[in-house]
Amino acid sequence: MAEPRVEVRRSKRRTRTVTAYRDGDTLIVQIPARLSKKEEAHWVAEMQRRLLRAEAPPRPPARRSDTALLARCVELSDKYFGGRCEPASVRWVPPMRTRWASCTPVDRTIRISERLRDVPTWVLDYVLVHELAHLLEPGHGPAFWALVRQYPKTDRAVGFLEGLSAAAGWGLTED
Repeated sequence: MAEPRVEVRRSKRRTRTVTAYRDGDTLIVQIPARLSKKEEAHWVAEMQRRLLRAEAPPRPPARRSDTALLARCVELSDKYFGGRCEPASVRWVPPMRTRWASCTPVDRTIRISERLRDVPTWVLDYVLVHELAHLLEPGHGPAFWALVRQYPKTDRAVGFLEGLSAAAGWGLTED
């Protein structure tokens, strides 16, 4: 995405506030006339950052909270496993060193790395399906993969995660 054109408008009447708005392709930043060039550069960068954040599409609900993540797991369990996978909890956790997610079948808990908060929805869904399948099949044998492959974008999502890990130099694996 190209940087928007920026127009700075200095005003002697403006004493403290800095505001910004978009006018077509141009970001208009209004600042007090007394600000130095260094302060101007700071406020232009800050207002660009704020505007981009305000214009960013909202995160899908599953990205917002552990409760929403659990609700998404229930939907996926119903769709791909006939509702047979019932996790006790699903939660976002700080980035894991070697995994995207993990599941403990004994206590039915699933943990999802915060590194996945910004991946496409279909990739997050794959990871959730993968972890839900562990509630039925703890290992990675043929029966497990038969369950996971019910999700139609499995191969595509695995490729996405492998590419993301390689590009970032994380060395993460699926499980």
